[in-house]
Amino acid sequence: MAKKRPVTNLMALGVLSTVVVRDLHPYDMARALRGWGKDQDLPIKWGSLYTVVRNLARHGLLEEAASGREGRRPERTVYRITPAGRAELVDWTRELLSAVEHETPRFRAGLSVMAVLTPDEVTTLLQQRVAEVSAAITAAEEQLAAYVTEVPRLFLIEIEYDIAMLRAESTWMRSLIGELADGTLPGIEQWRQFHETGRPSDDMVELAEKSLEK
Repeated sequence: MAKKRPVTNLMALGVLSTVVVRDLHPYDMARALRGWGKDQDLPIKWGSLYTVVRNLARHGLLEEAASGREGRRPERTVYRITPAGRAELVDWTRELLSAVEHETPRFRAGLSVMAVLTPDEVTTLLQQRVAEVSAAITAAEEQLAAYVTEVPRLFLIEIEYDIAMLRAESTWMRSLIGELADGTLPGIEQWRQFHETGRPSDDMVELAEKSLEK
């Protein structure tokens, strides 16, 4: 089970990972997050950066390292990570790598209600998705190949993970498309009948009623 953390926004994890390297102004934190590609790994909303930084400081995870003003420019505050912030970064990372949390991808939501479409339309849509996933795999592989000679593999693991997940999704979708195409998916005849007659089969009605009894 995930722990209750003082700052729950995952953008805070990214911020802590930048200041663990050196003291930074929020503007430079944003540059680091973009440069390291963390905007692809974390749900980052750039407009929330200063709020996240202030919250981290309020909870003692960051502290002011320096503050100054040049001419008429706004005051610039540089932050450093505190011992508590370093401990939070380490503990949060351990949790993310070890704890299984239920996450609901949008694709899963679509699969859960795909029966509202005909089997033929679902097949067509899945074929379109397979093509997009294949393109995403190619793009990720090219990105990995471009970085691998300059960046240690340690800092490219998340791209490898993306590729593995996309390949697994592609393999599973191709299998489902095959079952739809050859009619071997269990319940496909009742599914077709539902769209042809506008009425669910007796088996579908019985299943729905049983679920209401739980």
